[in-house]
Amino acid sequence: MLGLDDIREARERVDGVARHTPLEHSYSFSDLSGAAVHPKLEVFQRTGSFKIRGASNRIATLTDEEQAAGVVTASAGNHAQGVALAATRADVDSVVVMPEHAPIAKVKATRSYGAEVVLHGEDYDTAQARAHEIEADENRTYVHAFDDPTVMAGQGTIGLEIVEDLPDVETVVVPIGGGGLIAGIATAIKATSPDTRVVGVEAEGASSVAQSLEKGSVQELDGVDTIADGIATRRVGERTFPIIEERVDEVVSVSDPDIAVAITTLLERSKTLIEGAGAVPMAAILAEAFEYREDEVIVPVLCGGNIDLNMLRTVIMRGLVESGRYLHFRTTLPDQPGSLERLVEIIADERANIYAIQHDRTSRDSGMTATEVAIDLETRGEEHVATLLDALEANGYAPEVLV
Repeated sequence: MLGLDDIREARERVDGVARHTPLEHSYSFSDLSGAAVHPKLEVFQRTGSFKIRGASNRIATLTDEEQAAGVVTASAGNHAQGVALAATRADVDSVVVMPEHAPIAKVKATRSYGAEVVLHGEDYDTAQARAHEIEADENRTYVHAFDDPTVMAGQGTIGLEIVEDLPDVETVVVPIGGGGLIAGIATAIKATSPDTRVVGVEAEGASSVAQSLEKGSVQELDGVDTIADGIATRRVGERTFPIIEERVDEVVSVSDPDIAVAITTLLERSKTLIEGAGAVPMAAILAEAFEYREDEVIVPVLCGGNIDLNMLRTVIMRGLVESGRYLHFRTTLPDQPGSLERLVEIIADERANIYAIQHDRTSRDSGMTATEVAIDLETRGEEHVATLLDALEANGYAPEVLV
């Protein structure tokens, strides 16, 4: 099983390729949670993600023959970029298979680092199957995204940095997809700071680890559904799972709305752009998905920031909705002059700001003497939304909240 010596050796190999990323106290998230929150900002790593660590360590162990034949891998995006850059730096040819709907930004970045990109399948698992076909056809070495001891060891270098930079850390919170990141970090943490708790976080729509722990063996999901595409895997790794069982103290899950709120809050309060998979540790803290004490020293590993801009727009809107900062509703008005003005006056009196109004006199959902109005509003929180809706109902309207 993976050991501390493996991680220390990996650190020597990736030194000069991977950066020692910042670990900083966040006053904003400490205030919001009541804990002493120190994010590990792996978002500032080369390629925008921790994956360069494991990829560099694996490629550094290739034989001369393996280097000449090249490498192949499958990835939703971050591992793809890590392999592409690490291979290019080592003068090794690389092919990366990505799901057809992988974020455009990650596809472009992977190509820019020098890899040949093949788009195949609906998710990571189907892309992986195609990558193994290429492995056999072209005699390439497959660089697994997580289920490889050298990859795990490379990711574990993050754990060494955490303990060195913050010796009094009490809890480290780590995302889980296939398990390579948390297997490496947990190994490093438990070997150097045994009393530090390690908490793993999955997305609810990709919770293979929780089911596997419950059954006592690796379980495969029928499918995955989450905005956290970087951890959207159907099953945890065969090699990572025993390490998680032995060295991870607790595994929890967070919903997509929780993740959206975390991404939005990180943008607003810390001016830091984090992708869905990278935001799940902060989502778990804000949603209190696990128990922690007041002033407990917690390190959430914010492991990546490569989010597609179209997805970011959707996530920000969802985050605003979940936090009561945006309201979209519809109602019906008498189809007569002045009706819309009276509705708008009530909204103005409640100090809500109008983004857009859609006025439909032909809707089949309203009577012949009525008109339907849909309004988008900027609001100031959940209490403000409740007060506004109460005011509308008190004045005879029947608002239907749409998002």
